[in-house]
Amino acid sequence: MGSTSFTNPYAIEVIRMKKSELVSGISNTEDLLDLLIANGVLQPDSRAMMSSITAQEEKNSRMLNVLIARGERACRIFFYPCLKRAEPDLYQHMRTYVGGVNEGIKDARRQLIGYLLEKDKQGLVKYSKSKKELNPERIQPTSILNEATSSIEQKQIPKSDGDHDAILRAISLGDLHLLQELIKGLDVNSSRSSSDTLLHLAAEYGKEAVVYFLLRQGAKLNLKDREGRTALHRASGRGHTAVALALVKAGADIHATDHTSKTPLHLAAQNQHESTVKALVLEEKKSLKNQTTVLHMAAIEDEAKLAEVLLRNGALVDTRDGQRKTALYHAVRHGNEKAAAVLLKAGAQVDSVIVDAAFELNRKSLLSLFLRYVQMSMSPNEMSSALFKAVRRNLDGVVAALIDHGADVNSFNELGYTPVLLAAELGNAEAFKVLVSKKARLDERLPNQISALHLAIQTGSMQIAQILLDKGTDPNISGPKDQTPLHLSALHNQPALMALLLRVGAQINSITQDGLTPLHLASQSGHTEAVAQLLEAKADLYVKDKQGRTALHWAAAQGEAGVIQLLLAAGADPNASEKEKKTPLHLAAMQGHTKAVSALLAGKARVGAKDMDGCSPLHYAARSGKERAAGVLLASGKSTNVDDKNVWRRTPLHLAAEHGHEPLVGLLLENGAKINSLDNNKDTPLHCACRDGHVETVQRLINWTNGERANLQATNKVKKTALQVAVLEGTPAHQNITTLLKKKMFLVK
Repeated sequence: MGSTSFTNPYAIEVIRMKKSELVSGISNTEDLLDLLIANGVLQPDSRAMMSSITAQEEKNSRMLNVLIARGERACRIFFYPCLKRAEPDLYQHMRTYVGGVNEGIKDARRQLIGYLLEKDKQGLVKYSKSKKELNPERIQPTSILNEATSSIEQKQIPKSDGDHDAILRAISLGDLHLLQELIKGLDVNSSRSSSDTLLHLAAEYGKEAVVYFLLRQGAKLNLKDREGRTALHRASGRGHTAVALALVKAGADIHATDHTSKTPLHLAAQNQHESTVKALVLEEKKSLKNQTTVLHMAAIEDEAKLAEVLLRNGALVDTRDGQRKTALYHAVRHGNEKAAAVLLKAGAQVDSVIVDAAFELNRKSLLSLFLRYVQMSMSPNEMSSALFKAVRRNLDGVVAALIDHGADVNSFNELGYTPVLLAAELGNAEAFKVLVSKKARLDERLPNQISALHLAIQTGSMQIAQILLDKGTDPNISGPKDQTPLHLSALHNQPALMALLLRVGAQINSITQDGLTPLHLASQSGHTEAVAQLLEAKADLYVKDKQGRTALHWAAAQGEAGVIQLLLAAGADPNASEKEKKTPLHLAAMQGHTKAVSALLAGKARVGAKDMDGCSPLHYAARSGKERAAGVLLASGKSTNVDDKNVWRRTPLHLAAEHGHEPLVGLLLENGAKINSLDNNKDTPLHCACRDGHVETVQRLINWTNGERANLQATNKVKKTALQVAVLEGTPAHQNITTLLKKKMFLVK
């Protein structure tokens, strides 16, 4: 039969006449829809529209209405090849009907039946039994669902991997019927020799109907090929938007990455398929739940062009990932200036977390870019606060960028610091250098009058101190209580800084308001290096502070034996007295600094020296209970001073007993101390111990038998014995002492 054109709308009339039978007779609705889409009769979005209809007959009715609306050609293709493939029995029923239709439908016999007969004949394809393959020249490219073979009907389609070319051809043409026959008995997810699955191939060729068919056959969405790409990668890279959407809606991972870390969106953007990008971005937005988006990925990899494409096609610039971080945060954190510029230009919000990330990177070029976008939204106070934060972290690049964009280099914070003072106090030399280069004032002071040079010395920053001195800062600048930088270098044991200050003219014997020289402070702190350096620079050993103390007094009071030896070797007077006539030995004994006591005694300190109260160093050791220091003093004086009396005629034993230092009482007694010595009130050491309730000391005294024994009957100036003194007090300790004394005196058993 020759090629005949049929234009009259008789197929439409058949559908209208037989609609109820068609509606109830079509059971494979989804397959029929696939075939109609594959043949171009219906658009892919028709499936989405009909997917909301759950009742099958209602869906069939809607489908037929659409076909009638599309005209005669659509209705004819519905019958052949679509209905024939999806519902062969129903098709034969309809063919029989139109073959015997009466004149009530005009000359439909000649129109629709003629069309079907002609198509049946055209669809026959010879099968080559010798080569066991389809004749590719007879497959009709104009009809995607060609009636391709009589051999298919004869079940002669090969099922081995050798059919790869035929399967590929069927997919490329969208021939669902042929494909269905070719893959019978095969695993729909098995890879071909190229590692491509059938779904990869269908996506590559953009065959939406084939994709739907394969998904219904159990095709897995996220299998990857040799490049690590999924079917969605293939569809997106080729710009097959409808297929890409179909895969995403079916559950394909829109964020799957290939071996080069590219997502489907990457490929779509890279190949300039913006309609696909737009569709995928929209799908990504629908499923956003605190997850990493492709925009985040673009920011991390500094893919500025990709970011532009994504934003241009609807990507949300401030979407947050699972860590609540935006794309801008990632761009800034990784130092990706190009991506950051794109995001900032798109209006990305800047919060404190992003500011901190920019600070941590400390790259001036990035900060300058960053600040160009945020400067207008920052108040002068916010700029100043950011500057102080950058100085605190020693971020020189940030400091420079902030000042270049308007931050006040000489601003004050709430504590009275300028950026220069803060940098000097923290020893942040890199930030300090930038501040100096930006013309920051170097003569500002804290409210307590401490200068930047004081702060640098205190921190031990040679670099900052050198810069300040080179810029003209006075090395003798006076700070709190008239402390000079040299005082601080001595106090904080900074020999190198001390040398620097002395080299530029620092006064070595300058004094504070308390009369302290740098040597006083170094000695007091036990800084032997600083002391040695000051002594080498000829510091005055004999200068006294307002308490009349020399450097040696302070070293003794702190027990710094090493410093004491340095000072004595340099000629310090070991017997110099301060305002209360105490010598360094008094101060060392008072604190029980045994090594210091020994060092002073070795330097010819007088063991019997007395202060304004007539107390010897041994008096202070006894009063403070410093047994070891007392032992050194007793050994040095060969016990000749054991009974020295002060202005109240009290001996060291009186003081030890009064303060309850029982071991020291024993030590003094063993070194010949008189047990019954009387003070101005005629109290014996036993009176003193009883009065203050020291039970163990009383026991030591009344049980002493080596020589003179304690006189239990001795009375003091008010005629009271030790027992009577104890009775006057009512504490449990005094009651115990009373019992002890009574037993000792045989007054009770």
